[in-house]
Parts: sequence; structure tokens; C-alpha cells
Amino acid sequence: MADEKKPKETEKDSGKKIAQDDDIVGKAYDGRLMRRLVTYLRPYKVQTALSAFAIIFKAGSDVLGPYLVKVAVDTYMSGATAEELAHGNWLARHLNPEPATGITELGLLYLGTLVLTYALEFLQTYLMQWTGQKIMFDLRSQIFRHLQGMHPAFFDHNPVGKLVTRVTSDVDALNEMFTSGVLAIFEDVFVLAFIVIIMLRMSWPLALLTLAVLPLILYATKVFRKHVRESYRRIRHAISGINSYMQEHVSGMAIVQLFNREQVAYDDFKSINRMHMDAFKDAIFAYALYYPVVELLSSIAIAMVIWRGGFGVLGNTVSLGVLIAFMQYAQRFFRPIQDLSEKYNILQAAMAASERVFKLLDTEPEIVSPASPVAGDRSGRLEFRGVWFTYQTLDEAQTARVATATEEELAGFADIEWILCGVSFTVDPDETAAIVGHTGAGKTTITGLMMRFYDVQRGSILVDGVDVRDQDLKALRRRFGVVLQDPFLFTGTISDNIRLGSKWITDEQLEQAADDVNVGEFIRSLPLQFAEPVRERGATLSTGQKQLISFARALAHNPGILILDEATSSVDTDTEMRVRLALSKMITGRTSILIAHRLSTIQRADTILVMHKGQLRERGTHQQLLTQRGLYWKLYQLQYKDQELGVGAAGALEPLSAD
Repeated sequence: MADEKKPKETEKDSGKKIAQDDDIVGKAYDGRLMRRLVTYLRPYKVQTALSAFAIIFKAGSDVLGPYLVKVAVDTYMSGATAEELAHGNWLARHLNPEPATGITELGLLYLGTLVLTYALEFLQTYLMQWTGQKIMFDLRSQIFRHLQGMHPAFFDHNPVGKLVTRVTSDVDALNEMFTSGVLAIFEDVFVLAFIVIIMLRMSWPLALLTLAVLPLILYATKVFRKHVRESYRRIRHAISGINSYMQEHVSGMAIVQLFNREQVAYDDFKSINRMHMDAFKDAIFAYALYYPVVELLSSIAIAMVIWRGGFGVLGNTVSLGVLIAFMQYAQRFFRPIQDLSEKYNILQAAMAASERVFKLLDTEPEIVSPASPVAGDRSGRLEFRGVWFTYQTLDEAQTARVATATEEELAGFADIEWILCGVSFTVDPDETAAIVGHTGAGKTTITGLMMRFYDVQRGSILVDGVDVRDQDLKALRRRFGVVLQDPFLFTGTISDNIRLGSKWITDEQLEQAADDVNVGEFIRSLPLQFAEPVRERGATLSTGQKQLISFARALAHNPGILILDEATSSVDTDTEMRVRLALSKMITGRTSILIAHRLSTIQRADTILVMHKGQLRERGTHQQLLTQRGLYWKLYQLQYKDQELGVGAAGALEPLSAD
């Protein structure tokens, strides 16, 4: 709302909740969250199953290489006799006894395993990346759809940058889990299992010697995860802050430049950016320590295998092929352990991201359509009955007090900052009503409540003869056409901004609406006319031009109830006069609500409502209110003096001189 204050305490508390959401670290595995995440895989279960099978077979093919080397060395390079060859392992018995031919067969087998590994790697990577992109598409679509259904109060209390982070960074973290996390963890586990089984079967003493450094690696991994976990938490928090700061200051860049605040804004951004850099540097430092430690320990394990295995070869207790294979398996054994540490961080980040995303998705809109909506009579009649409203979120005790208190008691509640206090009025069908008053009097709040952007704490609001809480939200809001003081245009074309996706609006109706508000001539002067591109928020158009396009948008949708909230405040005097002439066409056959500070724009209204400190203080026509010499008369006199001094718009004195 443009002219009412939201409770600062509520925004502060909500901000703390958002900050807490960004600080969520999460467990490495949360069964509840994982079960919910798996539901996003169900539409792509065939691709997921194929990836799982590819991972299992790829893990098997990965560990065959050293075994083939062991067979080649022990069978053909150690001087084995034909009898020893016949009693060798099953693979050796099926090889050609001729060394050159047998080694060639083993080489071809090795090449075959490499090709198979490549094919399985391609299949698994492509399918999971494809699935990950599909899941990202589904999840982002779900979040955007959910945000569209949230009530305006939700966006009052949640910064846009934080919500953007949910759709971008958090969804990216989940995509990384699906593509490089869960299934990759299974691959590492299978590789480790296969290597351990093969090493134990070949020589369990050497296998135990290789695994001797594993406790030290696990301890280093634990310390590494602890430090990286904290760094990732700070990184996520900093990214969210960067998004929020960028969104706010890019949108308000004109104000920053106008007040020469570039250096201050830059210094503030640099501080937030430094937090992100420092957190990343800490993570890099942890990685720089961890990986060399694992490499050192794995090298120590290989050295012990060479030392002990060498004595075994000399003593004929271990074959040379087994020693060579162990050296290769020892190198391959520690790679999945390093990968598991990285996958642990991916999984932990995904759990934290999923918790934040699901918390957003589980936030129910406070304002929803009733289960059995009641349709209005489409008369255009508006009625407020004893409406009390505050932007504060009331607890159960406060709600109970409001329900049972008298109006005198309600006005005396010190813990509730009322925006509207017992407001009652009626606007008949096809009547034009104007709402005037000082800033903060509750004017814009009244129009927002009509469209049920917020629910009242007490009283009722009837549109078309039915309480707005009993009507379908889409049907209710479709009855209104609104032109705000700050026009909002979307990226697209001028026709797109007038239609806003309403395909039933024909080109003829669109052009007629533009002509009726005197913007058609300007649009046709553009190179592409109605197909002229509009940049973000209409950056290439003047404020007045954007306002006129907003008029055309409202008129093209042929609303039953028209709301103009300071709609002429952003246009020049000449344009305002043309718009005022067009208003007679716009208000014909529909109920109209005009909010204006310039009294010259609302003097012909059928009724004028004068708001003051949340209360309806006066009501009547322009002449009736001047006769009462009350608040409206004072507002009129103040504006009249301004106009006499030349502050008022030229030409607006004409209707005043008659009085």
C-alpha cells in the first residue's frame, strides 16, 4: 500500500526469520526431506533406473583394470609353466598359452573395459543431467506458482532478493545433489566395496595394511567437513545478502545517483561481497589442507604395500602381479574417499536448500478462496460495514479481544495500530466516489481491502452484494480495473502490457482503449507501434506515458469497478486534461473509486469520502462539503492557496473560480 505504514516490529521480526532461514546448515541426510525430494524423481523413474544400473556396471568395470594387469604379469611375465598356467585363475585358464597372443587378448579386454566405462559414464551423466534440468524446471515452476498465490502481506515482510535466492541458488544446490550427489555416492560406495573385496581375495594381509591409514583419513575428513560446513553456511548467507542488495539498489539506482550515494552504496556492497569472499577463502583453505593430507596418507599406504609386498615377492609368498595390482588398487581406493567428502558437502547443502525451499512451499497463503464461493450479483455495489483493520499480525489473544470489544474499547487498544477505525459507507452501482485525505489516512488501504489483498480484523466488506471473504478470489479481482500512482510495466511489447495475457482482447479493442485515453496517437508514432518493445519497468518511456498505458490496460479489460489511485499525479497538465475528458468514457456504466490529492480531479464525483486518521469524517458532494466548512473545506483552501501562488496546475483554477 502506498500511503499507510506497515508495523516496523513485524517487518523486523520477519526479517530475522528470513535471516535464520539463510543460516540453516542442515544435516548431511534427512530422511523426511529426502523422501520428499525423491517425489520429484518419480516422473523420470525410467531415466533414474537406467542411471542406477549404469553406475553399478561402471563401478565394476572401473576395478577390472588392475586385475587384468595382475593376470598378465602372473601368467605371462613371471615365467609360469604350462602346468602352472593350467592351474591358474579362471581367466588365465581361458587365455591363449602363447604369451604374445594372451597379452594381446588381455589388452583387448582392458580396452573393452575402458570403452564400456566411457559408454556407461556417458549414459549416466547425460540421463542424470537431463533429469536434473527437468527437476529444476518443475521445482522452479512450482515455487513461482506458489509465490503467485501468496497474499501481498507476505511480500511486505519478505525481501525480493531472498525469494530470488530460493529460486536460483537453492534450486541449483538441489540440482547438484540429483546430478552429482546421491547416485555418485552410490558409485563411490560400489567402487570401494569392489576394491576391498578384490584386495581381500588376492591378499588379506596387504589389504589390511592398505586400510591401516583409513582411521586417519576418516578423522581428517571429519575435521574438513566441520570447517567446510561453517564456510558453506556463511557463503549461502552472503549470496542471499548480495542478491537482496543488488535487487534493491539496481531498482533504486536513480535515487542513489540523485543523492550522490554511489560511494556509500559501493562501500556497503563491498562489505557484503567481502563476507562472501572471506567465506569462500576459508573453504578453499580447508580444501587446500584436506586433499594433500589424503594424498600423503594414501602415498604412505602405497609405500607400506610396496615395502611389505616386496618382501612377500622375495619370499615367494606374494606374486609380482598381486603387488602391482595392489599398488594400483591402493591409488584407486582413496579417490572415492575424497569424492565422498565432496559429495557429503553437496548433500548437506542440498538438505539445507531443500529445507528452505520446502519451508517456503509449505507457507500457506493467509488469503485463499473459500471452498464454496458465492458469486456476486455483478451490480458493482460496494459496501463497508464497521471495518477495523491493521497491518499487524494479531495473536490469538488479540484476535479474541478484537472480536468481543466495543468500538470504544477497540480504539483504546494501545498494542494495536489501527489503519481503519470503524469505517462504514456505501457506493451505489455506476456511482463515482472519491476518497480524499492526508497521507496515511487509509485511502489506499480501502481499495486494497475491496480486492481482498488483506482481510479485515473486524467488520465486513461487500462487493456486488456478497462479502469478499465468500467470493472466489480470481472472480472478485477480475471485477476490478486499477490504475496506480506508480505504473508498473513488464518486459515485452506495448500490446503485451495492455493485454497482460488476456487473449480475448482483440486488436480493435486494444487500439480503441488506447485511443479513449489519448495514448493511441503516441503509440502509433513509434517505429513498431503497438509491437514496440518495452524494457524492464518501462525504462524507455516517461512516467506519464507509462501512466497512460496503464489507463489503456484498465479500460481494455472492461472492468465492472474502476479504481484510480492518484492516477493523474504523474502526467503533465495537458495530458491530465485529456485524461479527465477520457474519464467520462471510462466511468460510464461502472462503479468508480477515485483517490486524489488534487481536488480539481474529483469535484464532479457523485460522492466524496473524507478520511482522517483512519476514520471516515465527512461524506457528500463537492458543494455540500464546502458548505460544511470542515476537513474538506480546509484541504480545499490549502490547495487553493497553492494554486494562487502558482504551485497548482494551470487551468485547474477554472472550476474553482465558480466557487
